[in-house]
Amino acid sequence: MFNKIIKSLFTILIFLSLTLSAQARSLDEIMKSGVLKGGVNPGLPPLAKYNEKNELVGFDADIMAKLAEMLGVELELIKTGSPDRIPFVATGKIDIVMGALTRNYKRQKIVDYTVPVHTEVFGALTTSKKPFAAVMDMNRADVKLAQVRGSMPAGWAAKNLTKAQITLFDNYPDAMRAIAQGRADAIVDVVDFLGEHMNKHKNVEWQVVDKAIDTWYCGIGVKKGNASLQQWLNVALYTLHRAGFVDQTWEKWFGIGQVHSVEPQPYF
Repeated sequence: MFNKIIKSLFTILIFLSLTLSAQARSLDEIMKSGVLKGGVNPGLPPLAKYNEKNELVGFDADIMAKLAEMLGVELELIKTGSPDRIPFVATGKIDIVMGALTRNYKRQKIVDYTVPVHTEVFGALTTSKKPFAAVMDMNRADVKLAQVRGSMPAGWAAKNLTKAQITLFDNYPDAMRAIAQGRADAIVDVVDFLGEHMNKHKNVEWQVVDKAIDTWYCGIGVKKGNASLQQWLNVALYTLHRAGFVDQTWEKWFGIGQVHSVEPQPYF
């Protein structure tokens, strides 16, 4: 028992030591170093992915590259997964982090957010052959849903659309193909991320159900209390939104525009 306590205390001391020693770099320090360190997640394409040259590319990479250019520094992209993206920025291993970083009050205790970069609309996608006014209108016995096995949206659909017929597919291409071929009526998911699959079926008139389930706002994460960097990023993102750069970059990588674009606000 005593040895376990000693080991636990030792682990805590190491964590505190690493946390305290890895100070967040201020805006001035980043500019003096000439490098902005940004974390992106290649597990969430096309926000980030590896190209044929094994380079990190994607929407997040392009946004960070533009921010680095505006700051007058080079960009160093660092691979981060969903579990380690917050620890990486919280301990100063990276300066900023993206990767569908949805703003929520729990995460806000650990990191600070910029203004939103993009949104994610959790809703439903169907076709002109089977239009719906709202997602809950699909809770009928004659509605066939194509969902991806093991995904959060599939679980939501099973819980909330109990009357609908749900067929589970192993991947998104198969689920989207079923809708395109008329074997299913719709899919409940984060609609913005379906653009790549929609574009593979040019003869289908896709429709996003107007009344969504929820809209999530995703920003850039910085270390808690790094106000100089956070405020600069806010002004820079406001500039990029007004210029249409964010929307254009989204369409470049996703093949469709954002379902709900972020409206630039001059108040931070």
